[in-house]
Amino acid sequence: MRVEVVYCPAPRIVHRRALDLPPGSTVDDAVAASGLLDGVADDVRLALSLSVWGRVQPTEHVLRDRDRVEVCRALVVDPKEARRLRYKRAEKGSRAR
Repeated sequence: MRVEVVYCPAPRIVHRRALDLPPGSTVDDAVAASGLLDGVADDVRLALSLSVWGRVQPTEHVLRDRDRVEVCRALVVDPKEARRLRYKRAEKGSRAR
Protein backbone atom coordinates (compact mmCIF):
# COMPACT_ATOMS: atom_id res chain seq x y z
CA MET A 1 0.00 0.00 0.00
CA ARG A 2 1.22 3.49 -0.76
CA VAL A 3 1.27 6.22 1.89
CA GLU A 4 2.88 9.62 2.22
CA VAL A 5 4.51 11.01 5.37
CA VAL A 6 4.87 14.79 5.70
CA TYR A 7 6.84 16.75 8.31
CA CYS A 8 7.20 20.53 8.52
CA PRO A 9 10.02 21.27 11.00
CA ALA A 10 9.75 25.05 10.49
CA PRO A 11 7.55 27.51 8.58
CA ARG A 12 7.79 27.09 4.80
CA ILE A 13 9.97 23.96 5.07
CA VAL A 14 8.24 20.70 4.12
CA HIS A 15 9.76 17.23 4.03
CA ARG A 16 7.79 14.47 2.24
CA ARG A 17 8.36 10.77 1.79
CA ALA A 18 6.26 8.48 -0.39
CA LEU A 19 6.38 4.93 0.95
CA ASP A 20 5.27 1.45 -0.06
CA LEU A 21 4.26 -0.37 3.12
CA PRO A 22 2.72 -3.78 3.72
CA PRO A 23 -1.02 -3.93 4.49
CA GLY A 24 -1.76 -3.54 8.19
CA SER A 25 0.99 -0.96 8.75
CA THR A 26 0.38 1.64 11.45
CA VAL A 27 1.06 5.35 11.73
CA ASP A 28 4.13 4.54 13.84
CA ASP A 29 5.41 2.12 11.16
CA ALA A 30 5.07 4.80 8.48
CA VAL A 31 6.88 7.47 10.50
CA ALA A 32 9.70 5.07 11.35
CA ALA A 33 10.04 3.92 7.72
CA SER A 34 10.11 7.51 6.46
CA GLY A 35 13.19 8.42 8.50
CA LEU A 36 11.94 12.00 8.74
CA LEU A 37 12.37 12.11 12.51
CA ASP A 38 15.86 10.58 12.55
CA GLY A 39 18.09 13.03 14.37
CA VAL A 40 15.20 14.93 15.96
CA ALA A 41 15.76 15.44 19.70
CA ASP A 42 13.61 13.42 22.10
CA ASP A 43 12.14 16.51 23.75
CA VAL A 44 11.02 17.79 20.33
CA ARG A 45 9.54 14.37 19.45
CA LEU A 46 7.42 14.47 22.61
CA ALA A 47 5.85 17.75 21.49
CA LEU A 48 4.85 16.36 18.07
CA SER A 49 1.45 14.90 17.26
CA LEU A 50 0.53 12.56 14.42
CA SER A 51 -2.49 12.83 12.17
CA VAL A 52 -3.92 11.17 9.09
CA TRP A 53 -5.48 13.62 6.64
CA GLY A 54 -5.62 16.29 9.35
CA ARG A 55 -7.26 14.15 12.05
CA VAL A 56 -5.14 13.33 15.09
CA GLN A 57 -4.62 9.57 15.37
CA PRO A 58 -2.86 7.29 17.86
CA THR A 59 0.41 5.69 16.75
CA GLU A 60 -1.29 2.27 16.50
CA HIS A 61 -3.89 3.50 13.96
CA VAL A 62 -3.88 1.14 10.95
CA LEU A 63 -3.36 2.94 7.65
CA ARG A 64 -5.19 2.50 4.36
CA ASP A 65 -3.87 2.80 0.84
CA ARG A 66 -3.18 6.42 -0.19
CA ASP A 67 -3.28 7.77 3.38
CA ARG A 68 -1.26 10.88 4.23
CA VAL A 69 0.43 10.85 7.65
CA GLU A 70 1.24 14.31 8.99
CA VAL A 71 3.77 14.96 11.75
CA CYS A 72 2.52 18.15 13.41
CA ARG A 73 4.48 20.63 15.53
CA ALA A 74 2.94 22.19 18.62
CA LEU A 75 1.50 25.65 18.08
CA VAL A 76 3.75 28.46 19.29
CA VAL A 77 0.98 31.07 19.24
CA ASP A 78 -2.77 30.64 19.28
CA PRO A 79 -4.01 31.38 15.71
CA LYS A 80 -6.70 33.77 16.98
CA GLU A 81 -4.16 35.73 19.01
CA ALA A 82 -1.76 35.89 16.04
CA ARG A 83 -4.56 37.31 13.89
CA ARG A 84 -5.33 39.97 16.52
CA LEU A 85 -1.68 40.98 16.70
CA ARG A 86 -1.41 41.26 12.89
CA TYR A 87 -4.56 43.39 12.82
CA LYS A 88 -3.20 45.72 15.52
CA ARG A 89 0.12 46.10 13.66
CA ALA A 90 -1.66 46.86 10.39
CA GLU A 91 -3.92 49.35 12.15
CA LYS A 92 -0.92 51.21 13.64
CA GLY A 93 0.78 51.29 10.24
CA SER A 94 -2.22 52.88 8.57
CA ARG A 95 -2.45 55.63 11.25
CA ALA A 96 1.21 56.62 10.75
CA ARG A 97 0.57 57.71 7.19
